[in-house]
Formats: sequence, structure tokens, C-alpha cells
Amino acid sequence: MEKQQSDLERDRQYCELCGKMENLLKCGRCRSSFYCSKEHQKQHWKKHKLICKEADKAQLLKQKPEQAPPSGDNKAPEKPREKISPEQADNAASPQPTNTELNTEVGDKPGEDGSNDTATPNGQTSSSPQKLALEYIVPCMNKHGICVVDNFLGAETGLGILENVKALHKTGKFTDGQLVSQKSDSSKDIRGDKITWIEGRESGCEKIRFLMGRMDDLIRHCNGKLGNYTINGRTKAMVACYPGNGTGYVRHVDNPNGDGRCVTCIYYLNKDWTAKEHGGLLRIFPEGKAQFADIEPKFDRLLLFWSDRRNPHEVQPAFATRYAITVWYFDADERARAKEKYLTGEKGVKVELGKPSDPS
Repeated sequence: MEKQQSDLERDRQYCELCGKMENLLKCGRCRSSFYCSKEHQKQHWKKHKLICKEADKAQLLKQKPEQAPPSGDNKAPEKPREKISPEQADNAASPQPTNTELNTEVGDKPGEDGSNDTATPNGQTSSSPQKLALEYIVPCMNKHGICVVDNFLGAETGLGILENVKALHKTGKFTDGQLVSQKSDSSKDIRGDKITWIEGRESGCEKIRFLMGRMDDLIRHCNGKLGNYTINGRTKAMVACYPGNGTGYVRHVDNPNGDGRCVTCIYYLNKDWTAKEHGGLLRIFPEGKAQFADIEPKFDRLLLFWSDRRNPHEVQPAFATRYAITVWYFDADERARAKEKYLTGEKGVKVELGKPSDPS
């Protein structure tokens, strides 16, 4: 359980300076910001201190009087091997991987019995789709604009989806990925994937249909709580394959011009994938931030992020066959405005969100 908690926290956080998502240290004062090293905490302190002290005060107010720690800026962190305070950064020992309790941020409230029954991204065995959506995805997206869910469907279901995709790939129906605004040979210089669009009712795509339904379930439970969006539909599923010859996709924005897409939802299908050996990282450059986030396309991993200019991203060269399934969800108002202005010409047509587990 402790390992699952640590894995969840790492997926929800990244270094405030560089965006690294592994071996993080938690700020000992506010307990809401993370850094990969004491050096990066020091470099970011001028910006972080503006919110750190206020967050610290809020934490103190939440505690019972008998549990309140000593006041003052020089108090020591409760777990010095797991947390570092800004003042101690200069003299701290070498950083240790964080291994702390689950965050109790927005949407995460411990039970009355003292347990912390928050959603975990480790599949659906210990958490319902509704719990996962409301207690993990909603607060994570609203805070970071990026959310990673590992072991989303479990190994058995993931392998079934992978078999569907591989069989689909063998049919030869995949074509060169195109740009919405430009359909020419120059697209190959920008993106090197092969794609096909799936509605979910095609023969041999039953497991892909199931995945689409589970994505819909999550978004339905999140609806009305993700930013200011009202989601009323989505595209078909885009099944993509990078053939492993060093191709990728240059830095771009999914929805730069308000075509209605608000959430990008990607499911990865790559067994035993390591970025060091296989490349293929999805690197996201959150708008207005110096750091970036590197997402490995690991098997049974679900990734969500805002589709607009807040999240420019690129797919780095892949040196092994890399499979992913992407669905874009529409905001009702923006989609209506886009339809009034122009026809987008995209192959992913809008479909209404149906009943639970029904992708159509």
C-alpha cells in the first residue's frame, strides 16, 4: 500500500523547476510543491515563497490545537528524509526519494475513521470510475492541466486491446498521419505516425470499444468539474502507430484555434517500454512554465491533458513500434462556435456521450 501511495504521488507531481517526475522531494513547509533536488528548490524559491508561506498557514489552521507544530520559520520538518524546507535547502543532506502519505488536496478527504480512502490510479480494482474521476482526475487536471493514470484497465484487458490494435495494423488500413489544416507530403516532416480512425463498432475492435466506453465513463463523472467546460461529445478514436524508425511528431498544439476540443485522452499499449532504450517520450511544455513534463508511453497508461495552447507537446523519436489510442472530448460552447465559423474537416466526427460504457 505504501508503494502504491508513493507511485500515485509521483504521478500527480513534478519538479516545479524542471518538470522531472521521479525521485521527488516535498517542500517541508507547504507540502504541496515538489522538487527533484535541493538545488532546484533553491533556484525556484524566489517564486515559490510567494505561495509557500500562505499554504503553510492554511495547513496549520487545519490541524487540531494539540497537534499544531511549533510556530516560526525555523521549525524542522516532521520527516527530514522525506521533506525539505526552503530554509534548509542550503544545508540539506542529499535528497531522498519521497515516500509520504497521499496528498489530501482538493477532492481528497480522509474518511471519518481516519483512513485516507482516496482514489488510486492503479486500475479499477480498488476504486470505481466515479471515485477515480472525482478524487484524482478532477483535482489533478484543475491543478496541473495534465493527469497520468497507470494500470488503468489491468494487464488482461490491456493485452486484449493491444491484440485488436495489432490485428488492425496488419490489415493495412493505417495511413500517414495528416494535419488538420494541411494534407500534403510536408506532413511527413512534422509527424511520422500511421493512423486509422475507429468508431468502436467495427469487427475485431471489441476491446477498443470497451476502452472508449471506459474513457467516456471517466469523462462523464468529471463533467462540469473540469475547468469551465461542459463536455457533450468526442471524436472517434485515433489509433496511431510510430513504426520505430526514429520518427516522432514535432512540437504542436492539438487545438490551437478553438475547434472545440478541450481534453486530449491517450491510452498507451507498449509493453516493457523504457525511454532510455526506445525513446518515444511525449514531452509537454505547459504554457507559462519553465519546466516540462516527460510522459513515457507505458503499457496500460492513460494520459489526459488540456487540448488547447496551454499544453504544446511533442513526440520524441521512437525506436520501437509505439502504439497509442487517442480520443478528444468537445466543449459544447466552443464546438458550437467553431461550427458557426468553419468546417474543420477533421476525420474525428462528433458523437454524443451515451450510456455508461457505451462509446456512441
